[in-house]
Amino acid sequence: MNVLLYLKKMKKLLLISCFAALTFSSCTSESTYTQGVWEQRSDFDGVARNDAASFMIDGDGYVCCGYDGDERLNDLWRYNVSSNSWTQRASLPESAARNAAVGFSVNGKGYITTGYNGNTYLKDTWEYDPTSNKWTQKADFAGSGRYYALSFSIGNYGYVGTGYDKNYLKDFYRYDPVNDKWEIMDGTNGMNSFSGQKRRGGSAFVINNIAYVVGGQSNGSYCDDFWKFDPSKGTWTALRDIADNNDKEDYDDNYAGIARERAVTFVIDGKAFLTTGTSGSLKTDYWIYDPATDLWSGDSDDDYTPFKGSARAGAVGFSTGTKGFVVTGGSSSLYFDDMWELLPYEKEED
Repeated sequence: MNVLLYLKKMKKLLLISCFAALTFSSCTSESTYTQGVWEQRSDFDGVARNDAASFMIDGDGYVCCGYDGDERLNDLWRYNVSSNSWTQRASLPESAARNAAVGFSVNGKGYITTGYNGNTYLKDTWEYDPTSNKWTQKADFAGSGRYYALSFSIGNYGYVGTGYDKNYLKDFYRYDPVNDKWEIMDGTNGMNSFSGQKRRGGSAFVINNIAYVVGGQSNGSYCDDFWKFDPSKGTWTALRDIADNNDKEDYDDNYAGIARERAVTFVIDGKAFLTTGTSGSLKTDYWIYDPATDLWSGDSDDDYTPFKGSARAGAVGFSTGTKGFVVTGGSSSLYFDDMWELLPYEKEED
């Protein structure tokens, strides 16, 4: 990484408004920040792939399934953040191999559901116990079999929705692992239905027990609506669109590049990061969302260094809350096994 380049960019950062600096830190006379240092970490030890699924358990990242250009995969790998190392864990049954599935974790266990096996849109659900290193089949996902759905978890529940089953979808379901039960979120059970666009390949992230849904593609158009879900109220709320469509204000003047599908999202220090994916062309830029202001920053800011790996879609990401990672993914007929960590701020004391 060229440190001199970032030091030069630092000078420009001091000249821009305090609003931009607040996206990352308080404006002070004692500290300055450069943004966007990507560091390569240990290559993924499994075969290169795209459209895998991921989840976090006890600070470790897990990557499962995917497609390597020849076959759908069923293997599971654990990444230990502190040692920067990968370990293979128990695979799903061969019959459960898939790509474009979703993963989430609840109460120390990981879950894989939906996806595609090359012939069938899937709805079987599998639970991984890291203590016993075993998979157990659970109740089928309550919606139709699908791929490119999105997922998140909050508290004692997992949530899965949208996707594609030969039609674009917008339905959402909540999974209760204790009772091994899926419930549709349709307004009849204290959880309102999702009011956004139908989509596949959307992304989700969670900040302070609020979930956010962004991106995806529907009928050839890239979704520019943006929503949050509050599980304590069971309600969805529309936020500002990720598009330059507000003629009365200029906050969205550079928003045209945010919308995309099959992107990676992760959370660092209470802010969301979105990178990679495709909107007709593969992306390497990244964007930061601050829930305190409901604003995105990125792209046109020279102090944001693009993703340093090859442009790709279908990568997976995970976060410890203070560290964010991007791993695997694909580009046309190429499949990747490299891994990158974003260091969003480099602090230099005067």
